[in-house]
Amino acid sequence: MSGTIHILGLILAGGVARRFGGDEVRVVDKARLTLAGRPLLAHVRERLAPQVSALALNANGDPDRYRDTGLPILADSVAGHPGPLAGVLAGLDHAGAQRGYTHVLSVPADCPFLPLDLAARLADAVAPNGAAPNVGAPNGGAPGGVACATSGGRRHPVVALWPVGLAARLRQALVREDLRKVDAFLARQPLALVDFPAQPVDPFFNVNTPADLDAAAAFLSKGLAPPMQA
Repeated sequence: MSGTIHILGLILAGGVARRFGGDEVRVVDKARLTLAGRPLLAHVRERLAPQVSALALNANGDPDRYRDTGLPILADSVAGHPGPLAGVLAGLDHAGAQRGYTHVLSVPADCPFLPLDLAARLADAVAPNGAAPNVGAPNGGAPGGVACATSGGRRHPVVALWPVGLAARLRQALVREDLRKVDAFLARQPLALVDFPAQPVDPFFNVNTPADLDAAAAFLSKGLAPPMQA
């Protein structure tokens, strides 16, 4: 990883989780769902923490429900549950208010099998001397831009490394243009796509439904999920 890149890890838990029965009145915390005896958030935190300088959690509603994590709790600064871009903006603002952070690495709170080399590979893709090729990007890569993870032929737009300096541009897109789709915002940025193997288990498998939670438990019980120690 480039020595000039210093990363704040941002776990996105600001969604409503409607497929688990949540709505704007009753929020279901997917991050608190139990997988193999531990909350999903614990799995994500365990895999991400060694890769970054510090962690923060994007969550809306009463922040006290996450106080036990000891993490900074960052609520969306844009009203109305506009989606993950608002969480990314909260992370960029938080990182920009601190000393030394150059980037924010965002990941969902419902991805318990994140790669252990996620930060390093995304950072290499945006380093000035190591931009990954991206067919269709204006500059062929992303020096100073965003790096986004892919696997199994699919892009994972909220698993991305964002430069802190992008905050003003993102705020304008959210507030003035009412832009909500992460892919639409990424299409405007210099972008590197970094591919990760999807076998035996896709590292970006996310828990959207009760059936997904059962599947994740099965992966762990069968030893198919990537181990913590490489």
